[in-house]
Amino acid sequence: MIKLMRIDYRLLHGQVAFAWTNFLGVNAILIANDKVAHSNFRKKTLSLAKPSGVKLIFKTVAESVQAINSGVTDKYKVFVIVETVKDAYELVKNTEQINDINVGLVASRPETQEIAKSIYVTVEEIKQLVEVEKQGVNVIIKQAPNDGDVRFSSLVKDRG
Repeated sequence: MIKLMRIDYRLLHGQVAFAWTNFLGVNAILIANDKVAHSNFRKKTLSLAKPSGVKLIFKTVAESVQAINSGVTDKYKVFVIVETVKDAYELVKNTEQINDINVGLVASRPETQEIAKSIYVTVEEIKQLVEVEKQGVNVIIKQAPNDGDVRFSSLVKDRG
């Protein structure tokens, strides 16, 4: 069961590893990222932040779609972490099990606008997140578990 998908360009770090996993009560973290899945160095580095008792899985975005759709993730309480809005969009568009997206940290890049603290998005990313929100996925801006929920669409009404 997918408990939550978080967009966080840092992927697995202290706040995610401990605050979010405890808050969600998960027993597995799936990092869906093409570059990390092919880098033993990055996998080892990110594994240092793994909470004890929680399974850590690294897959490409395509492999993650396949695993979610196959039902292999159903036996776990899974926290999916992606680096980009594009990766989150691909997962949501190609699976039916993701109902909630937490937009946590999206890096500043050329052509982005800041819509909330540490959330920088392009016009295309705004369109993607609004689209999945219209399809019934909850898209919430939230840094830490105890922060208040802010609906993504409430921040982008007149943008894009």
